Amino acid sequence: MTYIYYINGKYVAADEACLPLNDLGIVRGYGIFDFLRTYNGVPFKLREHVQRLQKSAELIGLNLPWSTLEIKAIAQETFNCNHLPEANIRIIATGGISTDFITPSGEPSLIVIVTPVTEYPEAYYKQGVKVITVQTQRFIPGAKSLNYISAIMALQQAKQVNAIEALYINQHHVLEGTTTNIFVFRDNKLITPKENILHGITREVVLELAKNEFEIVEQPIYYSELNSCDEVFITATNKEIMPVTQIDDLQISNGKPGKNTQCLIHLFRNYTRLTNT
Repeated sequence: MTYIYYINGKYVAADEACLPLNDLGIVRGYGIFDFLRTYNGVPFKLREHVQRLQKSAELIGLNLPWSTLEIKAIAQETFNCNHLPEANIRIIATGGISTDFITPSGEPSLIVIVTPVTEYPEAYYKQGVKVITVQTQRFIPGAKSLNYISAIMALQQAKQVNAIEALYINQHHVLEGTTTNIFVFRDNKLITPKENILHGITREVVLELAKNEFEIVEQPIYYSELNSCDEVFITATNKEIMPVTQIDDLQISNGKPGKNTQCLIHLFRNYTRLTNT
């Protein structure tokens, strides 16, 4: 099947979509993006994702000429053009063309890519997953920029030891994953970092769903405290809520997903699949 992408005012076949080679997203990695999926054929939290895209652009000094409503409409129409039951939607904005390959010379580029949703194995949710840690931090933590060099390198390290994610450590703080936020349960308290991270949309949904079930504490998580955690999980658009049972060589609790995490998985799946219409 040929997918339809949006690129700078046109809806085109994926194999015909292209940018000028002097686009700053290509030659300098100057740009931002956001990523969401649909549930029941409806883009989930589309407004929130577009608003985060605009915040990311602001943080890197990229002036977007499109309103929230305009970007939402373009993303929705690109999804509609592809006739998929469920889809991933990636919205990208770059600095546009540059005659000297570093200074913006025109309007930013706007791209929307739609692809089918791919699900992780259900065993990941029933048995938990392994992650590793790396000593680094997201470049401009609040911005979802195109600079994913550290993330790609970290995931390559994770793959070598059969882990599915890498967590960023800075000054002994466990911050976030390459594409995920981290939560831990300790003494029935749900704890997650608040500072120096990218605030995921899934993270915000989890906090909203959890507030009537658990005491929530937004505070730093220290690497040295992981051995006293009862449960750990990560969140992301494509992973939803995924239990973590091993971090580096450390087994979390009894090595099985905990009941509190399973409770949140159930709440999240009900919320996304039964109410997103």
